[in-house]
Amino acid sequence: MLNIKIRKQIIGENLLYLFIWVIVLLTPFMNVGLMAITGFDIGEMLLTWLKILPFFLLFILHNNLLLPFLYYKRRRIIYIIVSLILICGLFSLIEIYERSDMAIALSFGRIGQIASFRHISLVVFPWFGNMIAGVLMFFANLVIKNMYRSMQADEDKERLEREHIQAEMYYLKYQINPHFLMNTLNNIHALIDFDADSAKRGIIELSGMMRYVVYESSADHIPLKQDIKFIENYIELMRIRYAQDIDIQFNYPQGLSSNVTIPPLILVVFVENAFKHGISHNHPSFIHIDIECSEQYMEARFCNSAFEVQGGKHTTGIGLDNVRKRLELIYGNLYELEIDNSKEESYCITLKIPVKRV
Repeated sequence: MLNIKIRKQIIGENLLYLFIWVIVLLTPFMNVGLMAITGFDIGEMLLTWLKILPFFLLFILHNNLLLPFLYYKRRRIIYIIVSLILICGLFSLIEIYERSDMAIALSFGRIGQIASFRHISLVVFPWFGNMIAGVLMFFANLVIKNMYRSMQADEDKERLEREHIQAEMYYLKYQINPHFLMNTLNNIHALIDFDADSAKRGIIELSGMMRYVVYESSADHIPLKQDIKFIENYIELMRIRYAQDIDIQFNYPQGLSSNVTIPPLILVVFVENAFKHGISHNHPSFIHIDIECSEQYMEARFCNSAFEVQGGKHTTGIGLDNVRKRLELIYGNLYELEIDNSKEESYCITLKIPVKRV
């Protein structure tokens, strides 16, 4: 089935042309009603419409043939030549006709007023005045057409930019999904050799989490409390792997409304990062996560213990790099992301983003 999209610019352009021609066609009524010269006369009205007809035919040819097939095909010289031939040729033929005996015979019985009838021009100048008026009409048509084409081009550019941004966001988001799955499977794999029961529980937890990743996270925004529940499940999965005593704290607003939404899979990336870099098998470790939500913003703080790594600094990896790009695409400069690694014993990330209420 052919899907035809009617653009609002095309509708607006055609409505403008319709409005102009309706005004022009009402010329005889305005002449009779406003000027009050002779009163209503059907012959006078038909005569005025006869004067308008050549311009209307020229407009149809210019708007539907000359502009799309010559001017906008970069055949500008041919366009100018053909336009002048049409205008000069048509009004020259009209002038020849007006001077003929046939014009006299068809003068609506106004044999005594042939002089006034012969000049069916819309202007008071001789016949070349019609040519000037025709050129001005072509120019006005070209200006209007270019104006609406410019509006249409701007809309197309904006639409393509939105589609590009949307495609890039989808790419970044679904690049996070395999990254998350890889890390979680590595965690379960570490359990299989020494705690099969915990590994089984981990697979069940992973199944529920992947259902969220595959189905729920496909939306542009999801309820914040749903993302919080996902983080809770993730933390429980990590507790299975790290049986030793690790100080894990997760604080968030209770009774959070479902109409508070954020982009999916934003927060879990920072949680993954905290577990990846903040846990040591040889030293006491901690992970503290605090989420606060106001009327307009959500602020999340992720702090974990810091340990010396090869190279002397943390590596952010694909997760944090992608989430930063997503934040820039979604919020522009309306988000805040601060990384505090000034303390040797801790590493903190603070994220502040606008919330969307639905």
